[in-house]
Amino acid sequence: MVSIEETITSITADLERFDGILIAFSGGVDSSVVAALANKALGEDAIACTAKSETLPETELEATKQIADEIGIRHKVVEFSELDSDAFRRNDEERCYHCRTMRLSAMYDVARDQGIEIVCDGTNASDPGEGHRPGLRAVEELNAYSPLLEHDITKDEVREIARKFNLSVTDKPSMACLSSRIPTGLEVTEERLTRIEKAEQILRTWGFEQFRVRDHDGLARIEVASDELEAALDLDFVRTARKHIADLGFDHVTLDLHGYQTGSVSPETNNAGTDTSSNENSNDPVGEDVFVGDDSTAANRSQ
Repeated sequence: MVSIEETITSITADLERFDGILIAFSGGVDSSVVAALANKALGEDAIACTAKSETLPETELEATKQIADEIGIRHKVVEFSELDSDAFRRNDEERCYHCRTMRLSAMYDVARDQGIEIVCDGTNASDPGEGHRPGLRAVEELNAYSPLLEHDITKDEVREIARKFNLSVTDKPSMACLSSRIPTGLEVTEERLTRIEKAEQILRTWGFEQFRVRDHDGLARIEVASDELEAALDLDFVRTARKHIADLGFDHVTLDLHGYQTGSVSPETNNAGTDTSSNENSNDPVGEDVFVGDDSTAANRSQ
């Protein structure tokens, strides 16, 4: 069995054959591991590049700067807007493909300016089997290099490598872009992205770690991890969420009793093009609306 140390040595040796590398850097554990490996292999000839747009929360952008400093890698930020694309705003089952195509294209522009030919991303060996992932097609079409996938590194192994590098993001939950909170078929707008970001900041302030606020055209559906559901039913949080999230422009605020589910508003692999979370015939109901009614009702439901 190959050790993590041997895996790191193997990937580092692979990356050393390039004159320079630019890493599509989101600040998540996958891209952070690629950045750490590239920095170990190439030093100043490796650059981490973050795409700033309306779909990236400001807190995540600041986090990328801190993590790049932690790794010691050069860091650049490129700005663009997915909302310039009609295909992206339409938010069909190919939204992630259009987004990834634009992001990687922006990365290649920066790479060319820096005299770099190779753009890497953080796709790992577990990603292709995780449901509807049209963004992976963009990676293939633009010929980005995925060292974690190339070396058959799974998500669990990525975290092991991150631990070896003492990265602060080792146990960071996955963080998809803000547009992933909008059900397939509902237009992505700056207004929706902004209120989602502000609503999630409220949950972050309350100490929740794994969560999403899904925007169902005026209805805010809160998902939290199963081990955080009890905290979401706390009456003080109920009052805060009901008031402050509603003030952002939502007509209703609900808690999904199924808890946090990855891609719950995206089409499933075996049913591409269908938004199962918003389909009225779905077996995946929104859940009990614990944030509607008077405080005594909410209190009774939380017991």
